[in-house]
Amino acid sequence: MSESLHIVGVRHHSPACARLVAERIRTLRPAYVLIEGPADFNERLDELYLPHRLPVAIYSYLSGDDTHRGSWSPFAEHSPEWQALQVARQVGAAVRFIDLPAWHDAFSRMENRYADVADHEHEERAEAYERALTEKLSVQGRDALWDHLFEDGCDAAELAQRLSTYFDHLRGEDRGSQGNQAREAMMARWIAWAMAQPGEPGRAQALVVCGGYHAPALARLWQGMPSELPATPQPSLESTDEEDTPDADTALRFGSYLVPYTFKRLDAFAGYASGMPSPAYYQWVWDHGPEGAAHRALQHVMQRLREKKLPASTADLMAVHLRAQGLARLRGHEKPLRSDWLDALAGALVKDALDAPLPWTYRGAIRPGTDPVLVQAMDVLAGDTVGQLAPGTPQPPLVAAVRAELAAHGIVLRGQIKLDLLLEADRAKSRVLHRLAILRLPGVRRTQGPKLAMSGERTELWSLSEPLEQQAAMIEAGAWGASLHDAARARLEDDLRQAHGRIGPLADGLNQAAWAGLSALSDALLRELQGAVANEPRFEALGPALSVLHTLLRHGQMLGMADAPVLRVVIESGVDRALWLLEPPADIAPADMQAHLEGHLALRRIVADVLAHAQDHAHNAHAPSLLDVEPARALAVWQRKAADASAAAVSRGAALGATLSLAGRAANAQTHDDHGVAEAMQLLHSLPAPVLGDALTGLLALAREVLASEPAFVAGMDRTVQVLDNADFVRAMPSLRAAFAWLPPQERGLLADQVLALHDATHLSRRTLTAHRAGEAAPEQLAEARRVEDAVLARLAAWGVALEDTEEAPRP
Repeated sequence: MSESLHIVGVRHHSPACARLVAERIRTLRPAYVLIEGPADFNERLDELYLPHRLPVAIYSYLSGDDTHRGSWSPFAEHSPEWQALQVARQVGAAVRFIDLPAWHDAFSRMENRYADVADHEHEERAEAYERALTEKLSVQGRDALWDHLFEDGCDAAELAQRLSTYFDHLRGEDRGSQGNQAREAMMARWIAWAMAQPGEPGRAQALVVCGGYHAPALARLWQGMPSELPATPQPSLESTDEEDTPDADTALRFGSYLVPYTFKRLDAFAGYASGMPSPAYYQWVWDHGPEGAAHRALQHVMQRLREKKLPASTADLMAVHLRAQGLARLRGHEKPLRSDWLDALAGALVKDALDAPLPWTYRGAIRPGTDPVLVQAMDVLAGDTVGQLAPGTPQPPLVAAVRAELAAHGIVLRGQIKLDLLLEADRAKSRVLHRLAILRLPGVRRTQGPKLAMSGERTELWSLSEPLEQQAAMIEAGAWGASLHDAARARLEDDLRQAHGRIGPLADGLNQAAWAGLSALSDALLRELQGAVANEPRFEALGPALSVLHTLLRHGQMLGMADAPVLRVVIESGVDRALWLLEPPADIAPADMQAHLEGHLALRRIVADVLAHAQDHAHNAHAPSLLDVEPARALAVWQRKAADASAAAVSRGAALGATLSLAGRAANAQTHDDHGVAEAMQLLHSLPAPVLGDALTGLLALAREVLASEPAFVAGMDRTVQVLDNADFVRAMPSLRAAFAWLPPQERGLLADQVLALHDATHLSRRTLTAHRAGEAAPEQLAEARRVEDAVLARLAAWGVALEDTEEAPRP
């Protein structure tokens, strides 16, 4: 019976293999044509026979709270699998896909079902075999090797023999990975079932079309398999904790749908996950033969080069022809192949030395330094063809749901749309567009608007369009949920899980949730977020995140995030962690100073909010607490930090500023402004000149409302600066200037007025101190000049040289 079985191992998207498959099916007229493809799609095979414009792909997905993966099975006209589907129906054969569904664990790390090897663990063996062949045949690159062996136009019998020999050596006796073993066991069971069915006179029993890597294994395995109809595996939810068992709302989502595909996506896969490169070129080979493909390739490449103002003269074109013919004869090709034409293009059009390998000698992204001529040539051969599904092709519920939401809000995906976030109708439109943006829908892009959801800005500007790839993206997004709200929420939760404990991306994700009105996230994610915050190792990373989250919690009514449980959980955990990280002394790098101060500011705002809420509800013992945060603990940490001589000056200043700004709100906070000023001046006087401004920066960042308007503080700072000698003044000036930058322009003007009053110079304008005049030296430059002058005078005095006319100059 095995004589009635024919296994055709192919390389995916190879025109030569596609012709061989079509020829074998027409010649053998098998009763069953078994194709490597997702078996769960067998009941819907008729969808593949609708009048689609190729390329298309079967997109299979598995999505749940803890996992999301998808896999494509792409088809072009020159794909062997597509030809098997078409010709099988012509000869009356029964067609079945025989591979595992994409939700099986065998596809957990595979995006392209039609990979060449699909076994990352076993690529080395294939690479070693192909490397030996390329050295033996003096060919550069695996794609050039493939063309040399199989795309040279040999007859079907010779091609079949070459393919069999090649794949036998490529696989050898290697059993493959566990994933491939599971897939091959499934395909072998389908073969055994087909071979057990009643035969028909004059017809082969079964013909199998599969990746060449699998062919040798299937030939060995199928006879030991049971002959019953294989059951298609279904995904199952496994949980070791009964409390974690998902309900109906959190069950796994899985399925398969046809999506439009593009030649660009087909060409983007790299290495052994790729199949054939340059799909546009091989489509021309399929349609017009090697000579016709070469004519069209050169025509399109020269046209592209001229459009890009790159060298492409008629003489260059003649040189390419001559080189290609010469290379083909030298390499033993009856007609020039793809690598011959590309090598000829490089030899004739590239005038300078190459800084990177020729891009067709390797797979993957084109490397930096590649000559622009070669970049354009590879892009032309990849092609820009975009597939289109036939009308009536089934689509996931999300597609109709998105269209309904857009229509309900009057949103047309064309042109620009300006939204006023203070209007309820525009806020609703904004939520819809942000949800589409979370789903990465092409053609939906915000070009202007506030970064933070509660920044106070009121205008958003969106650029909307319907690019060709939008339909495919929307169908693929259906894996995340049936409605726009559910899909955006599931996608965002997955993005947050990908943060892997990094608080910055986590806060950005919750800000996205605010924009999209997704206030309720899953309980499992809440626990994960709480743990991620609790494990954050840097105080500076927590500050900006806490600031964003607290703002959303208290003022997110317009965005549906006010008092959201997810924010309470993260803020409470974040405050606890931030105080723990703040306690020990640590140096603060200049690049981290801003983030460190933002951390203190965020903690101060949260503590102040909790204290104010407690005072407002002091007479209501049953009033719920705003947050499970202990203000007394935060104040104690700040007080210890301010008194710690080993701590960074900016951190000490910020800690003291926090306690001063909360004076009178808590039982253990100081209430007298004069005492606060005295503490601030005591801290500043205890520090060396280079970090004096760092401490002042912390004080003004946290307590400028308390200190900047206090005459005693202004007088104390004036005396502190006056007693500095020139050397210390130069060292202190940069950080002092940075500190006063925390004051708004109006407050800097008021401070200038107080300084002028101290020096009996009220007749001068405040701009005398605040304005910088062009061509005038900065104060630190004057101080440095005076320091150098003093050093020169001291050296002259040591030599006995006295300058009688020198006068003491005033401090700048």
